[in-house]
Amino acid sequence: MHQPLTPAALAELRRPRKYPAVSVLLPTHRREPDNAQDSVRLRNLLEEAKNAVHHDPEVSRTDRIDVIGQLDQAGGEVDLTYAEDGLAIFAAPGEHHVWSLDRSVPPRVLLAQTFLTRNLVAAHAANQPFWALAVSADVATMWSGGRGRPLERFGGGFPVHRPELDFDPERQERIGDMPSTFSDEETRRFLREVTEATAAVQASDPRPLYVIGDVEALAALGDAGPVIAEAAVRINHGGLAEGPGEALRKVLNDAARARDREQITAVLGDLDEARGRKSFAGGVDEVWQSVTEGRAALVAIEDDFRATVRDDGEHLVPAGSDERGAREDIVDEIAEQALDTGARVHFVPDGMLENSGHIAAVLRY
Repeated sequence: MHQPLTPAALAELRRPRKYPAVSVLLPTHRREPDNAQDSVRLRNLLEEAKNAVHHDPEVSRTDRIDVIGQLDQAGGEVDLTYAEDGLAIFAAPGEHHVWSLDRSVPPRVLLAQTFLTRNLVAAHAANQPFWALAVSADVATMWSGGRGRPLERFGGGFPVHRPELDFDPERQERIGDMPSTFSDEETRRFLREVTEATAAVQASDPRPLYVIGDVEALAALGDAGPVIAEAAVRINHGGLAEGPGEALRKVLNDAARARDREQITAVLGDLDEARGRKSFAGGVDEVWQSVTEGRAALVAIEDDFRATVRDDGEHLVPAGSDERGAREDIVDEIAEQALDTGARVHFVPDGMLENSGHIAAVLRY
């Protein structure tokens, strides 16, 4: 339930499957007493999914047995002790996947040729994930973080260690050739390896990069390659290359909050400018139309905004969740569609878009 949600993972989940690709979505709860019924709700939804597969005439006997077995395996892997705000279970012939989300989802069972991933896409966008590279003279580590997520140490070629120096103290004392901490060739080679490993991580999962180290370490890393120049944030703080994670988290959280404030200010400024030049859309219906037409360059959404709507043939109008054709996760649909068309999606604190229907967009044209 805790594997990283990367663009590569999302792309793999979104590819077409052999029918039936089963999606089971469940809103979950982190604390008592709200979580008391989560296990019952999960069991009921899984039974609903298995019954749907069992009674679907388009599903062969072999695939029916396979997918029902996959759903049983997925259910056995769920540990609601660590539940967040939503749960997504996907099953198809030969595979199953379980994802825990820090964003609520509507309860749903769906059989199709693709998994229902819009809620994962929106959760990934709202999480605003980043990489944190912590570097010293002899070791570099990579950490994965995000808004509202724990800081986790990352592998993927890390840690990178500087080789131990084989030196002769008597010779150094005799001729005075003690190297500077960052100027010897072994250290320069080590920093080049750090640069290459960082580039590989960014290539597989591009994110804003935070780099943390003392002044000398950051300067030397900057000389070794483009990491410092391309970093979103540089933090002068030594002694944290190997953690501890809690100390590193506190420093990074302060930097992330500062960067988040800067981004929110920039997003609100972009929206104001767009309003002035009449390239602005506000509210669910207008923003939905703009993203489906590929006209949105930026979509801003309040963190906890949810809306249930139905399509009346011309517009999206408010609806009750029990109405025919109701779409409970339209906000996540908008986020997914916007990202698919190359728009930026940014989540902002509640109340900041109150005068715009809690969701707004900057239009390309």
